[in-house]
Amino acid sequence: MRIVKMYLGFDIGGTFVKYAWMMRSGEIIKQGKFKTPYETANSLIERMIEIYQQSTETVKGIAISCPGKIDIETGVVYYGGALTYLHKTNMIKQISERCGVPVSIENDGKCAALAEKWQGSVKDYQNSVILTLGTGVGGGIIINGNLHRGANLEAGEQSYVMTGFNHETNKADFVTPGCSASEMVNEIAKLKGLAENDGVGVFKYIDSEDPEALEIFNRFCKNVAVQILNLQYILDPEIFALGGGISVQPAFLKGVKEAVEVIKQANPHHVASPNIVTCHFTSAANLYGALYHYLIQHESYQ
Repeated sequence: MRIVKMYLGFDIGGTFVKYAWMMRSGEIIKQGKFKTPYETANSLIERMIEIYQQSTETVKGIAISCPGKIDIETGVVYYGGALTYLHKTNMIKQISERCGVPVSIENDGKCAALAEKWQGSVKDYQNSVILTLGTGVGGGIIINGNLHRGANLEAGEQSYVMTGFNHETNKADFVTPGCSASEMVNEIAKLKGLAENDGVGVFKYIDSEDPEALEIFNRFCKNVAVQILNLQYILDPEIFALGGGISVQPAFLKGVKEAVEVIKQANPHHVASPNIVTCHFTSAANLYGALYHYLIQHESYQ
């Protein structure tokens, strides 16, 4: 009887850690999740190893999507986003030694970009920008068909782009909160008496063209459009793909495209016409991207 080997993927998030057993093609055979531990790095690693050890499948390798600045060669995580305890943790070393299989790790936003390049909305393009909008703005840049990480592993970290600067205080304004989908949703939710993070309820107001909701939403879309136009002039990609939970709402893509045109009309020197689509992958994007990264790193997959 032929033993089918699978890959175990982990998507480490601020609330949950998703995991899935996946075929080399990306097909998810089964999946689950557990609440993200906030005690220590060891508590997280032990839980991941437990999932591996409980597996009845033959696991060929482990692919991890993780917040923070990631050195993909050494496996060291820097800063770790909301999971600050991950700073300077070598996850590859600790997990591979315990599990006895190859392990790869990549930044979560870059995993989303890799998923889109592999089997998603930008797979047929050599140069693209993927933006994932949630609490902040993540994603990645694809140049000549490859993920561009930059000299200091910081390429594509849109949340740190400055949108304004105060010369008196030397403090800057950043892309977040202006491009934060979560902040936009919660601003409207508070105004309309909805529960925090009630995106479904908020978009009912947006879709019905409620004036108060539209004012906030349109401002958000313009902020996103400004960054897309900036990136178009800096990188001149063939296509932009917008992801994150908000991307499933048709009003979002429509709003951003309309905002681009509004900005262009008010500023005639703008001639760029960015090609903007939504991402193919939603909640499973980071798992697909983590697997693709593993295949590239350990199996020279192209």
